[in-house]
Amino acid sequence: MTAGSGLLHIEAPPESLVMSGGLFHGLQLWVNLPAKDKMMAPRYQDIRGGHVQLLTSPDGGALLRVIAGELDGHAGPGVTHTPITMIHATLAPGAEITLPWREDFNGLAYVLAGRGSVGAERRPVHMGQTAVFGDGGSLTVRADEQQDSHTPDLEVVLLGGQPIREPMAHYGPFVMNTKDELMQAFEDFQKGRLGTVPAVHGMSEGGPTEA
Repeated sequence: MTAGSGLLHIEAPPESLVMSGGLFHGLQLWVNLPAKDKMMAPRYQDIRGGHVQLLTSPDGGALLRVIAGELDGHAGPGVTHTPITMIHATLAPGAEITLPWREDFNGLAYVLAGRGSVGAERRPVHMGQTAVFGDGGSLTVRADEQQDSHTPDLEVVLLGGQPIREPMAHYGPFVMNTKDELMQAFEDFQKGRLGTVPAVHGMSEGGPTEA
């Protein structure tokens, strides 16, 4: 979703999961827009699980779902105004991946479940932690040999994009470049000037949000 000049949206778990119970990961990624594009027309994209680009490591120990951007020439379905790459990786115990990464992108890994390590130094990470990678043309992630019984694999989201390096002002759900622009965004919201996203029933996958 590109919020642009303003878009009202609410994310909620599927009704079937609410009724039956169980674990649900909700991940909301905010990608900043360049100042010149902050007020562009909003747009929305519904990406289902079956639409992502599926890849595997050579040894079959890792499944990679390319959601947005591209990995080694394999493009995901997510369309973003700001160049980014977003991948959901599942690594079996002991599996390791080293992925090519654009050198002009930053890079980070967020652990959804399990335990493992990142980088050539194998720095440990576990569920709920984020690892920020340094400069370089690749990212390395490894799953520990032993995982918890309720999380058999390492589940990690890999993210990266081109740094904008512009001033940013944010409050609540609004992201702008100055405090004056924030005040204008609040006024637009209060006066009902923002667009809305119609409900899409049965949605199972979300993508990045650009503001």
